[in-house]
Amino acid sequence: MKKLFFLITILGLSFVVYGQDSSPKYSYEDLEPNNTQKRVEQFVTQFLSNYHYQKFQVDDSLSSRVFDNFIADVDGSHSYFTQKDIDEFEAFRYVLDEALLNGDLEIPFMIFNRYRKIYRERYAYIKDLLEEPFDFDSNLSYQVDKREVTWANSEAELDEEWDKMILSQALNMKLGGSADSSITKTLKRRYETYENRVAKWRAEDVFQTFMNAFTEAIDPHTSYMIPSTAAQFNIDMSQSLEGIGAQLRNDGDHVMIVDIIPGGPLFKTQQANKEDYILGVAQGDDGEFQDIIGWLTDDAVKLIRGEKGTVVRLLLKGKDAPIDSDPREVRIVREKIKLEEAVAAGEVLNVKSDGEEYKVGLIDIPMFYRDFDGARSGGDFQSTTRDVKKFLEDFRQQGIDGVIIDLRNNGGGSLTEAIELTGLFISKGPVVQRRTGRGRIDVENDTDPSITYDGPLLVLQNRHSASASEIFAGAIQDYNRGLIVGEQSFGKGTVQQLVNLDQFLLSPKVASKDKSASSGIEERERYGQLKLTTEKFYRITGNSTQRKGVIPDVAFPSIWTAEESGESSRPTALPYDEIKSSNFPYQNAVNSELRNKIVENFKSRFEESEDLKTLEKEIEIYNAQKNRTEFSLNYNERLKEKEENEGNRTTLKKLRKTKTGDDHEEDLYLREAEKIMSDLIKMS
Repeated sequence: MKKLFFLITILGLSFVVYGQDSSPKYSYEDLEPNNTQKRVEQFVTQFLSNYHYQKFQVDDSLSSRVFDNFIADVDGSHSYFTQKDIDEFEAFRYVLDEALLNGDLEIPFMIFNRYRKIYRERYAYIKDLLEEPFDFDSNLSYQVDKREVTWANSEAELDEEWDKMILSQALNMKLGGSADSSITKTLKRRYETYENRVAKWRAEDVFQTFMNAFTEAIDPHTSYMIPSTAAQFNIDMSQSLEGIGAQLRNDGDHVMIVDIIPGGPLFKTQQANKEDYILGVAQGDDGEFQDIIGWLTDDAVKLIRGEKGTVVRLLLKGKDAPIDSDPREVRIVREKIKLEEAVAAGEVLNVKSDGEEYKVGLIDIPMFYRDFDGARSGGDFQSTTRDVKKFLEDFRQQGIDGVIIDLRNNGGGSLTEAIELTGLFISKGPVVQRRTGRGRIDVENDTDPSITYDGPLLVLQNRHSASASEIFAGAIQDYNRGLIVGEQSFGKGTVQQLVNLDQFLLSPKVASKDKSASSGIEERERYGQLKLTTEKFYRITGNSTQRKGVIPDVAFPSIWTAEESGESSRPTALPYDEIKSSNFPYQNAVNSELRNKIVENFKSRFEESEDLKTLEKEIEIYNAQKNRTEFSLNYNERLKEKEENEGNRTTLKKLRKTKTGDDHEEDLYLREAEKIMSDLIKMS
């Protein structure tokens, strides 16, 4: 196999539909696959079965999972198909494996063409419905989560569901302060956008959707990109465009943030999270918000991107936020993404505890970065380890008593840096193990025996700390070198590689589609890119970081659960397993006795802390609201609930990470980390 590009990623690549065509608005002619797509389907199936980390069989079991994924991608809300449609489609549940092997795309295109036909009919019903006034005094209730709901038995049942769905959307806007006339206008525009979106789907979009229904059945980080999506992904990775610095994709009817680029404008705000929905976009400080629910990602990107120095405002709401929670408005100044600004930052904190004052060095590491070209040419180059080493040396001159490494929201990066950074705190030894799909195990070592800092050390992490972050935190914990505090980390213990399919498929020359075609210039057909999982990470103890992540020594109250967030929330994520431990010298900077005392102190402090007790109560209320699936469609009832709920979320707002150099008083997790560090200093 040709050499592959090595890439550590946090989350599965986003499925995005890019580009517009000149199709008329009401072009609902059936879409059909072409011979290239059939060829790619067959090649990708064989390639993954040969080179994916997890060996799998292309059989009836896989076919069933692909079938369910594709139906969910097309109509996950159960809003268009009836039980009669699903019964008809069931005949194809166990034949998709043969279709994948043979390059047959007839079934997914048939299903999607059926959806397009039904959608056109449904849109006509919605337009008529929006001509009627809303009944905000209704005694009806609406089921929000449709994943466990059965399919409607008739068109009449679907009509009833749509009546409630539209009323629910109108009610949410009314609770947000919109007038009835504005609500009607917004909903008409929204569903016109939906209709436009369905009409403009191309055969390649259907093909990409089906291929990712297949790859998702293998693991969540394996994906296929059609050529236009691959081109956009490569632009995003090069950070060459001006914008907000985020990777987006469609998630049902929403545009969702799947990655926030360190150093980008959105990253600098510290007000957005992965899996936030973008509900609206406004230009400048005074522009009116444009509702973008139902938009394609590429259309949203065109609205969000703009000239450097201009302002764009976003309305954001967490994917799993309670239905009554208000969106957050985030103001962003557009600029080029500057990775050089996503570097480690340090400061000295004066921490008071029991009448004593300690100097604590705080180092925030947003990502594990390394200038590989500079490193190859020798001399001075930028890297996480080099920057952190300078901070540690400066801290030593200032006489600091302890060091906090803040890895919250650090999604990973360079494996080399995770290894070398660990080496600043330990003598030489193993840091991480890597296992290939064929069973070969490589141990990655820190070979430098010197130690830059040997004092009290604490690592602060959250649920968004992933990949290389988990390698570093896991090694510090395994060596007993420092304390890990915060939330359970993400749990991504896999490695992905990018494959350009043009390198493998012989590409016949085809006439160019641009203006040069008339001059006889030809170009080669493109096949897209494949991202596949090829390795797994293991800690030096032999435990995998996959699914489990790094469990903190001191766990803070968290709004995240393993079932709903992180790697373990993904049904097809590779399993947790263990391999043989490597040989490494334990350090006793944090032994079990010290760890137990610190945990006891935290628990005692917890009982006396109004902030922590309030936080725990708010999390309980938040989760109860979030897990509700049925809501009243009566305005007065919902308004009362909304007012009660908003009063229960004051402390939750303090969980947002503050920037280095800012006032950290509102950063509840950092404040608790400082108190634990005080205990560690005293007990050490």
